[in-house]
Amino acid sequence: MKFLKMARNTVLTAAGLACAVAPGFAQGTAAAAPSGGKATASATPAGPVQKSIEAYLRNLYAFGPDVEVRVDELKETPVAGLSSVDVHVKVEGNDETAKFYVSKDGKFLFRGDLSDLSKDPLAENRASIRIKDAPVMGDAKAPVTIVEYSDFECPVCRSLHDVMRGLVQHYPQVRLVFLDYPLESIHPWARTGALAGRCAYAQNPAAFWKMYDLIYDTQELIAAGNAYQKMTDYAGQIGLNAEVFKACMAGPEAAAAVDASVANGRELEVQSTPTIFVNGRRLVGADPHALEQYIKYEIAKANGAGAGK
Repeated sequence: MKFLKMARNTVLTAAGLACAVAPGFAQGTAAAAPSGGKATASATPAGPVQKSIEAYLRNLYAFGPDVEVRVDELKETPVAGLSSVDVHVKVEGNDETAKFYVSKDGKFLFRGDLSDLSKDPLAENRASIRIKDAPVMGDAKAPVTIVEYSDFECPVCRSLHDVMRGLVQHYPQVRLVFLDYPLESIHPWARTGALAGRCAYAQNPAAFWKMYDLIYDTQELIAAGNAYQKMTDYAGQIGLNAEVFKACMAGPEAAAAVDASVANGRELEVQSTPTIFVNGRRLVGADPHALEQYIKYEIAKANGAGAGK
């Protein structure tokens, strides 16, 4: 598995194809880290273990001088003899941060998840997701909440839209929450679409879902040059006040809402669209089988069936 995928490409994840916002660190990298190597400049001088990690990653993945690699200071973890460290990679203006773990002697490095078996593994995600003032479809008391971080220009997000259309109708136990995550570096009109959705929602929350359908259903007809006109046309088609809509598109409120949604996605380390959370369980891509599996599991859990039944 490759360590790095360029932002202009799509990446293959365990859940299927997704639109990539930034270089992607592969999961499960495990290796012995050699010593030596030139460290990039950072706020504090890099120690020998940091230099060793950078040199190893540069050698393994052929990171030349055009790739900025910065290794943060090591941090303690609850596991004796194991430290965590954030590695930052920047390529052509695209940034990503990934967490690694390193043995205290600096000999072993691995990429993965450190799990505390005494805690709910999804509680932290659920606590971090901000859905206040976000478009919601479905019963507020539904036992399954699907939160979708999505981009209106992303073709895989359109596939997810088509999947959701059937699933939400089939499962009344599900409510869907939409949060904007426009990948502006690769999708030139994605933010315009996001603003249109927010402005539809501002006038009439139910109108958001009509705008959502219209944009995805006609995605191939929209381009950077006509996106604004398309959005205003759609606003008219769904009965919104055109002047109010245009003022909203140009105003600060919708922009602030989109920015807040993106910031929340970054807090949850969303790097590709669509990224979905099913009661806090992360799913990247538009795999209908995995999504339905998660839904059925959560419904069974809510009904007291228990895991594995």
